[in-house]
Amino acid sequence: MSLDDLAASSGVSRAALSQIETYKSTPTIGLLWKIAVGLGVPFAELVGESRGKVSVLRRTDSTILRSLDGKLESRPLAPVGTTPLVELYELRLAPRSGHAAEAHARGTHEVLVVLTGAARLHVDGEAHDLAPGDSICFPADRPHIYENPGGSEARYLNLVAYER
Repeated sequence: MSLDDLAASSGVSRAALSQIETYKSTPTIGLLWKIAVGLGVPFAELVGESRGKVSVLRRTDSTILRSLDGKLESRPLAPVGTTPLVELYELRLAPRSGHAAEAHARGTHEVLVVLTGAARLHVDGEAHDLAPGDSICFPADRPHIYENPGGSEARYLNLVAYER
């Protein structure tokens, strides 16, 4: 796949892709998702490497990804590349903020579990309010918005499941 092909399939400019490729810029979590969708690969393939049969990920070894505005943090909870069809993340969302997520690859689903704080998830024009202990499963192959309507940071478990 050429740089022009990837730019067309991902919606990321050729110039931005070139800067990422030459280590002149660091991509945001949103930009990495677009590139993964454009390549047709799970997100984890862009941020990790394959491991052996047993893998341990220490908290101190996790790479924390942030949104462009810094209000969303995403930390992998499983070594990336070990489970090609499933990814697990801890998300932290700043108070009274939101994060618009691009559509993931076709057939992708997510499960979001609220650990602390509150969540309002927007999918297909509907808002779903969640409290600690609540969870929601939704098709993630369409745009969706994570929102924290509360006055304190919210923490979520986020499972991303890709279609075979």
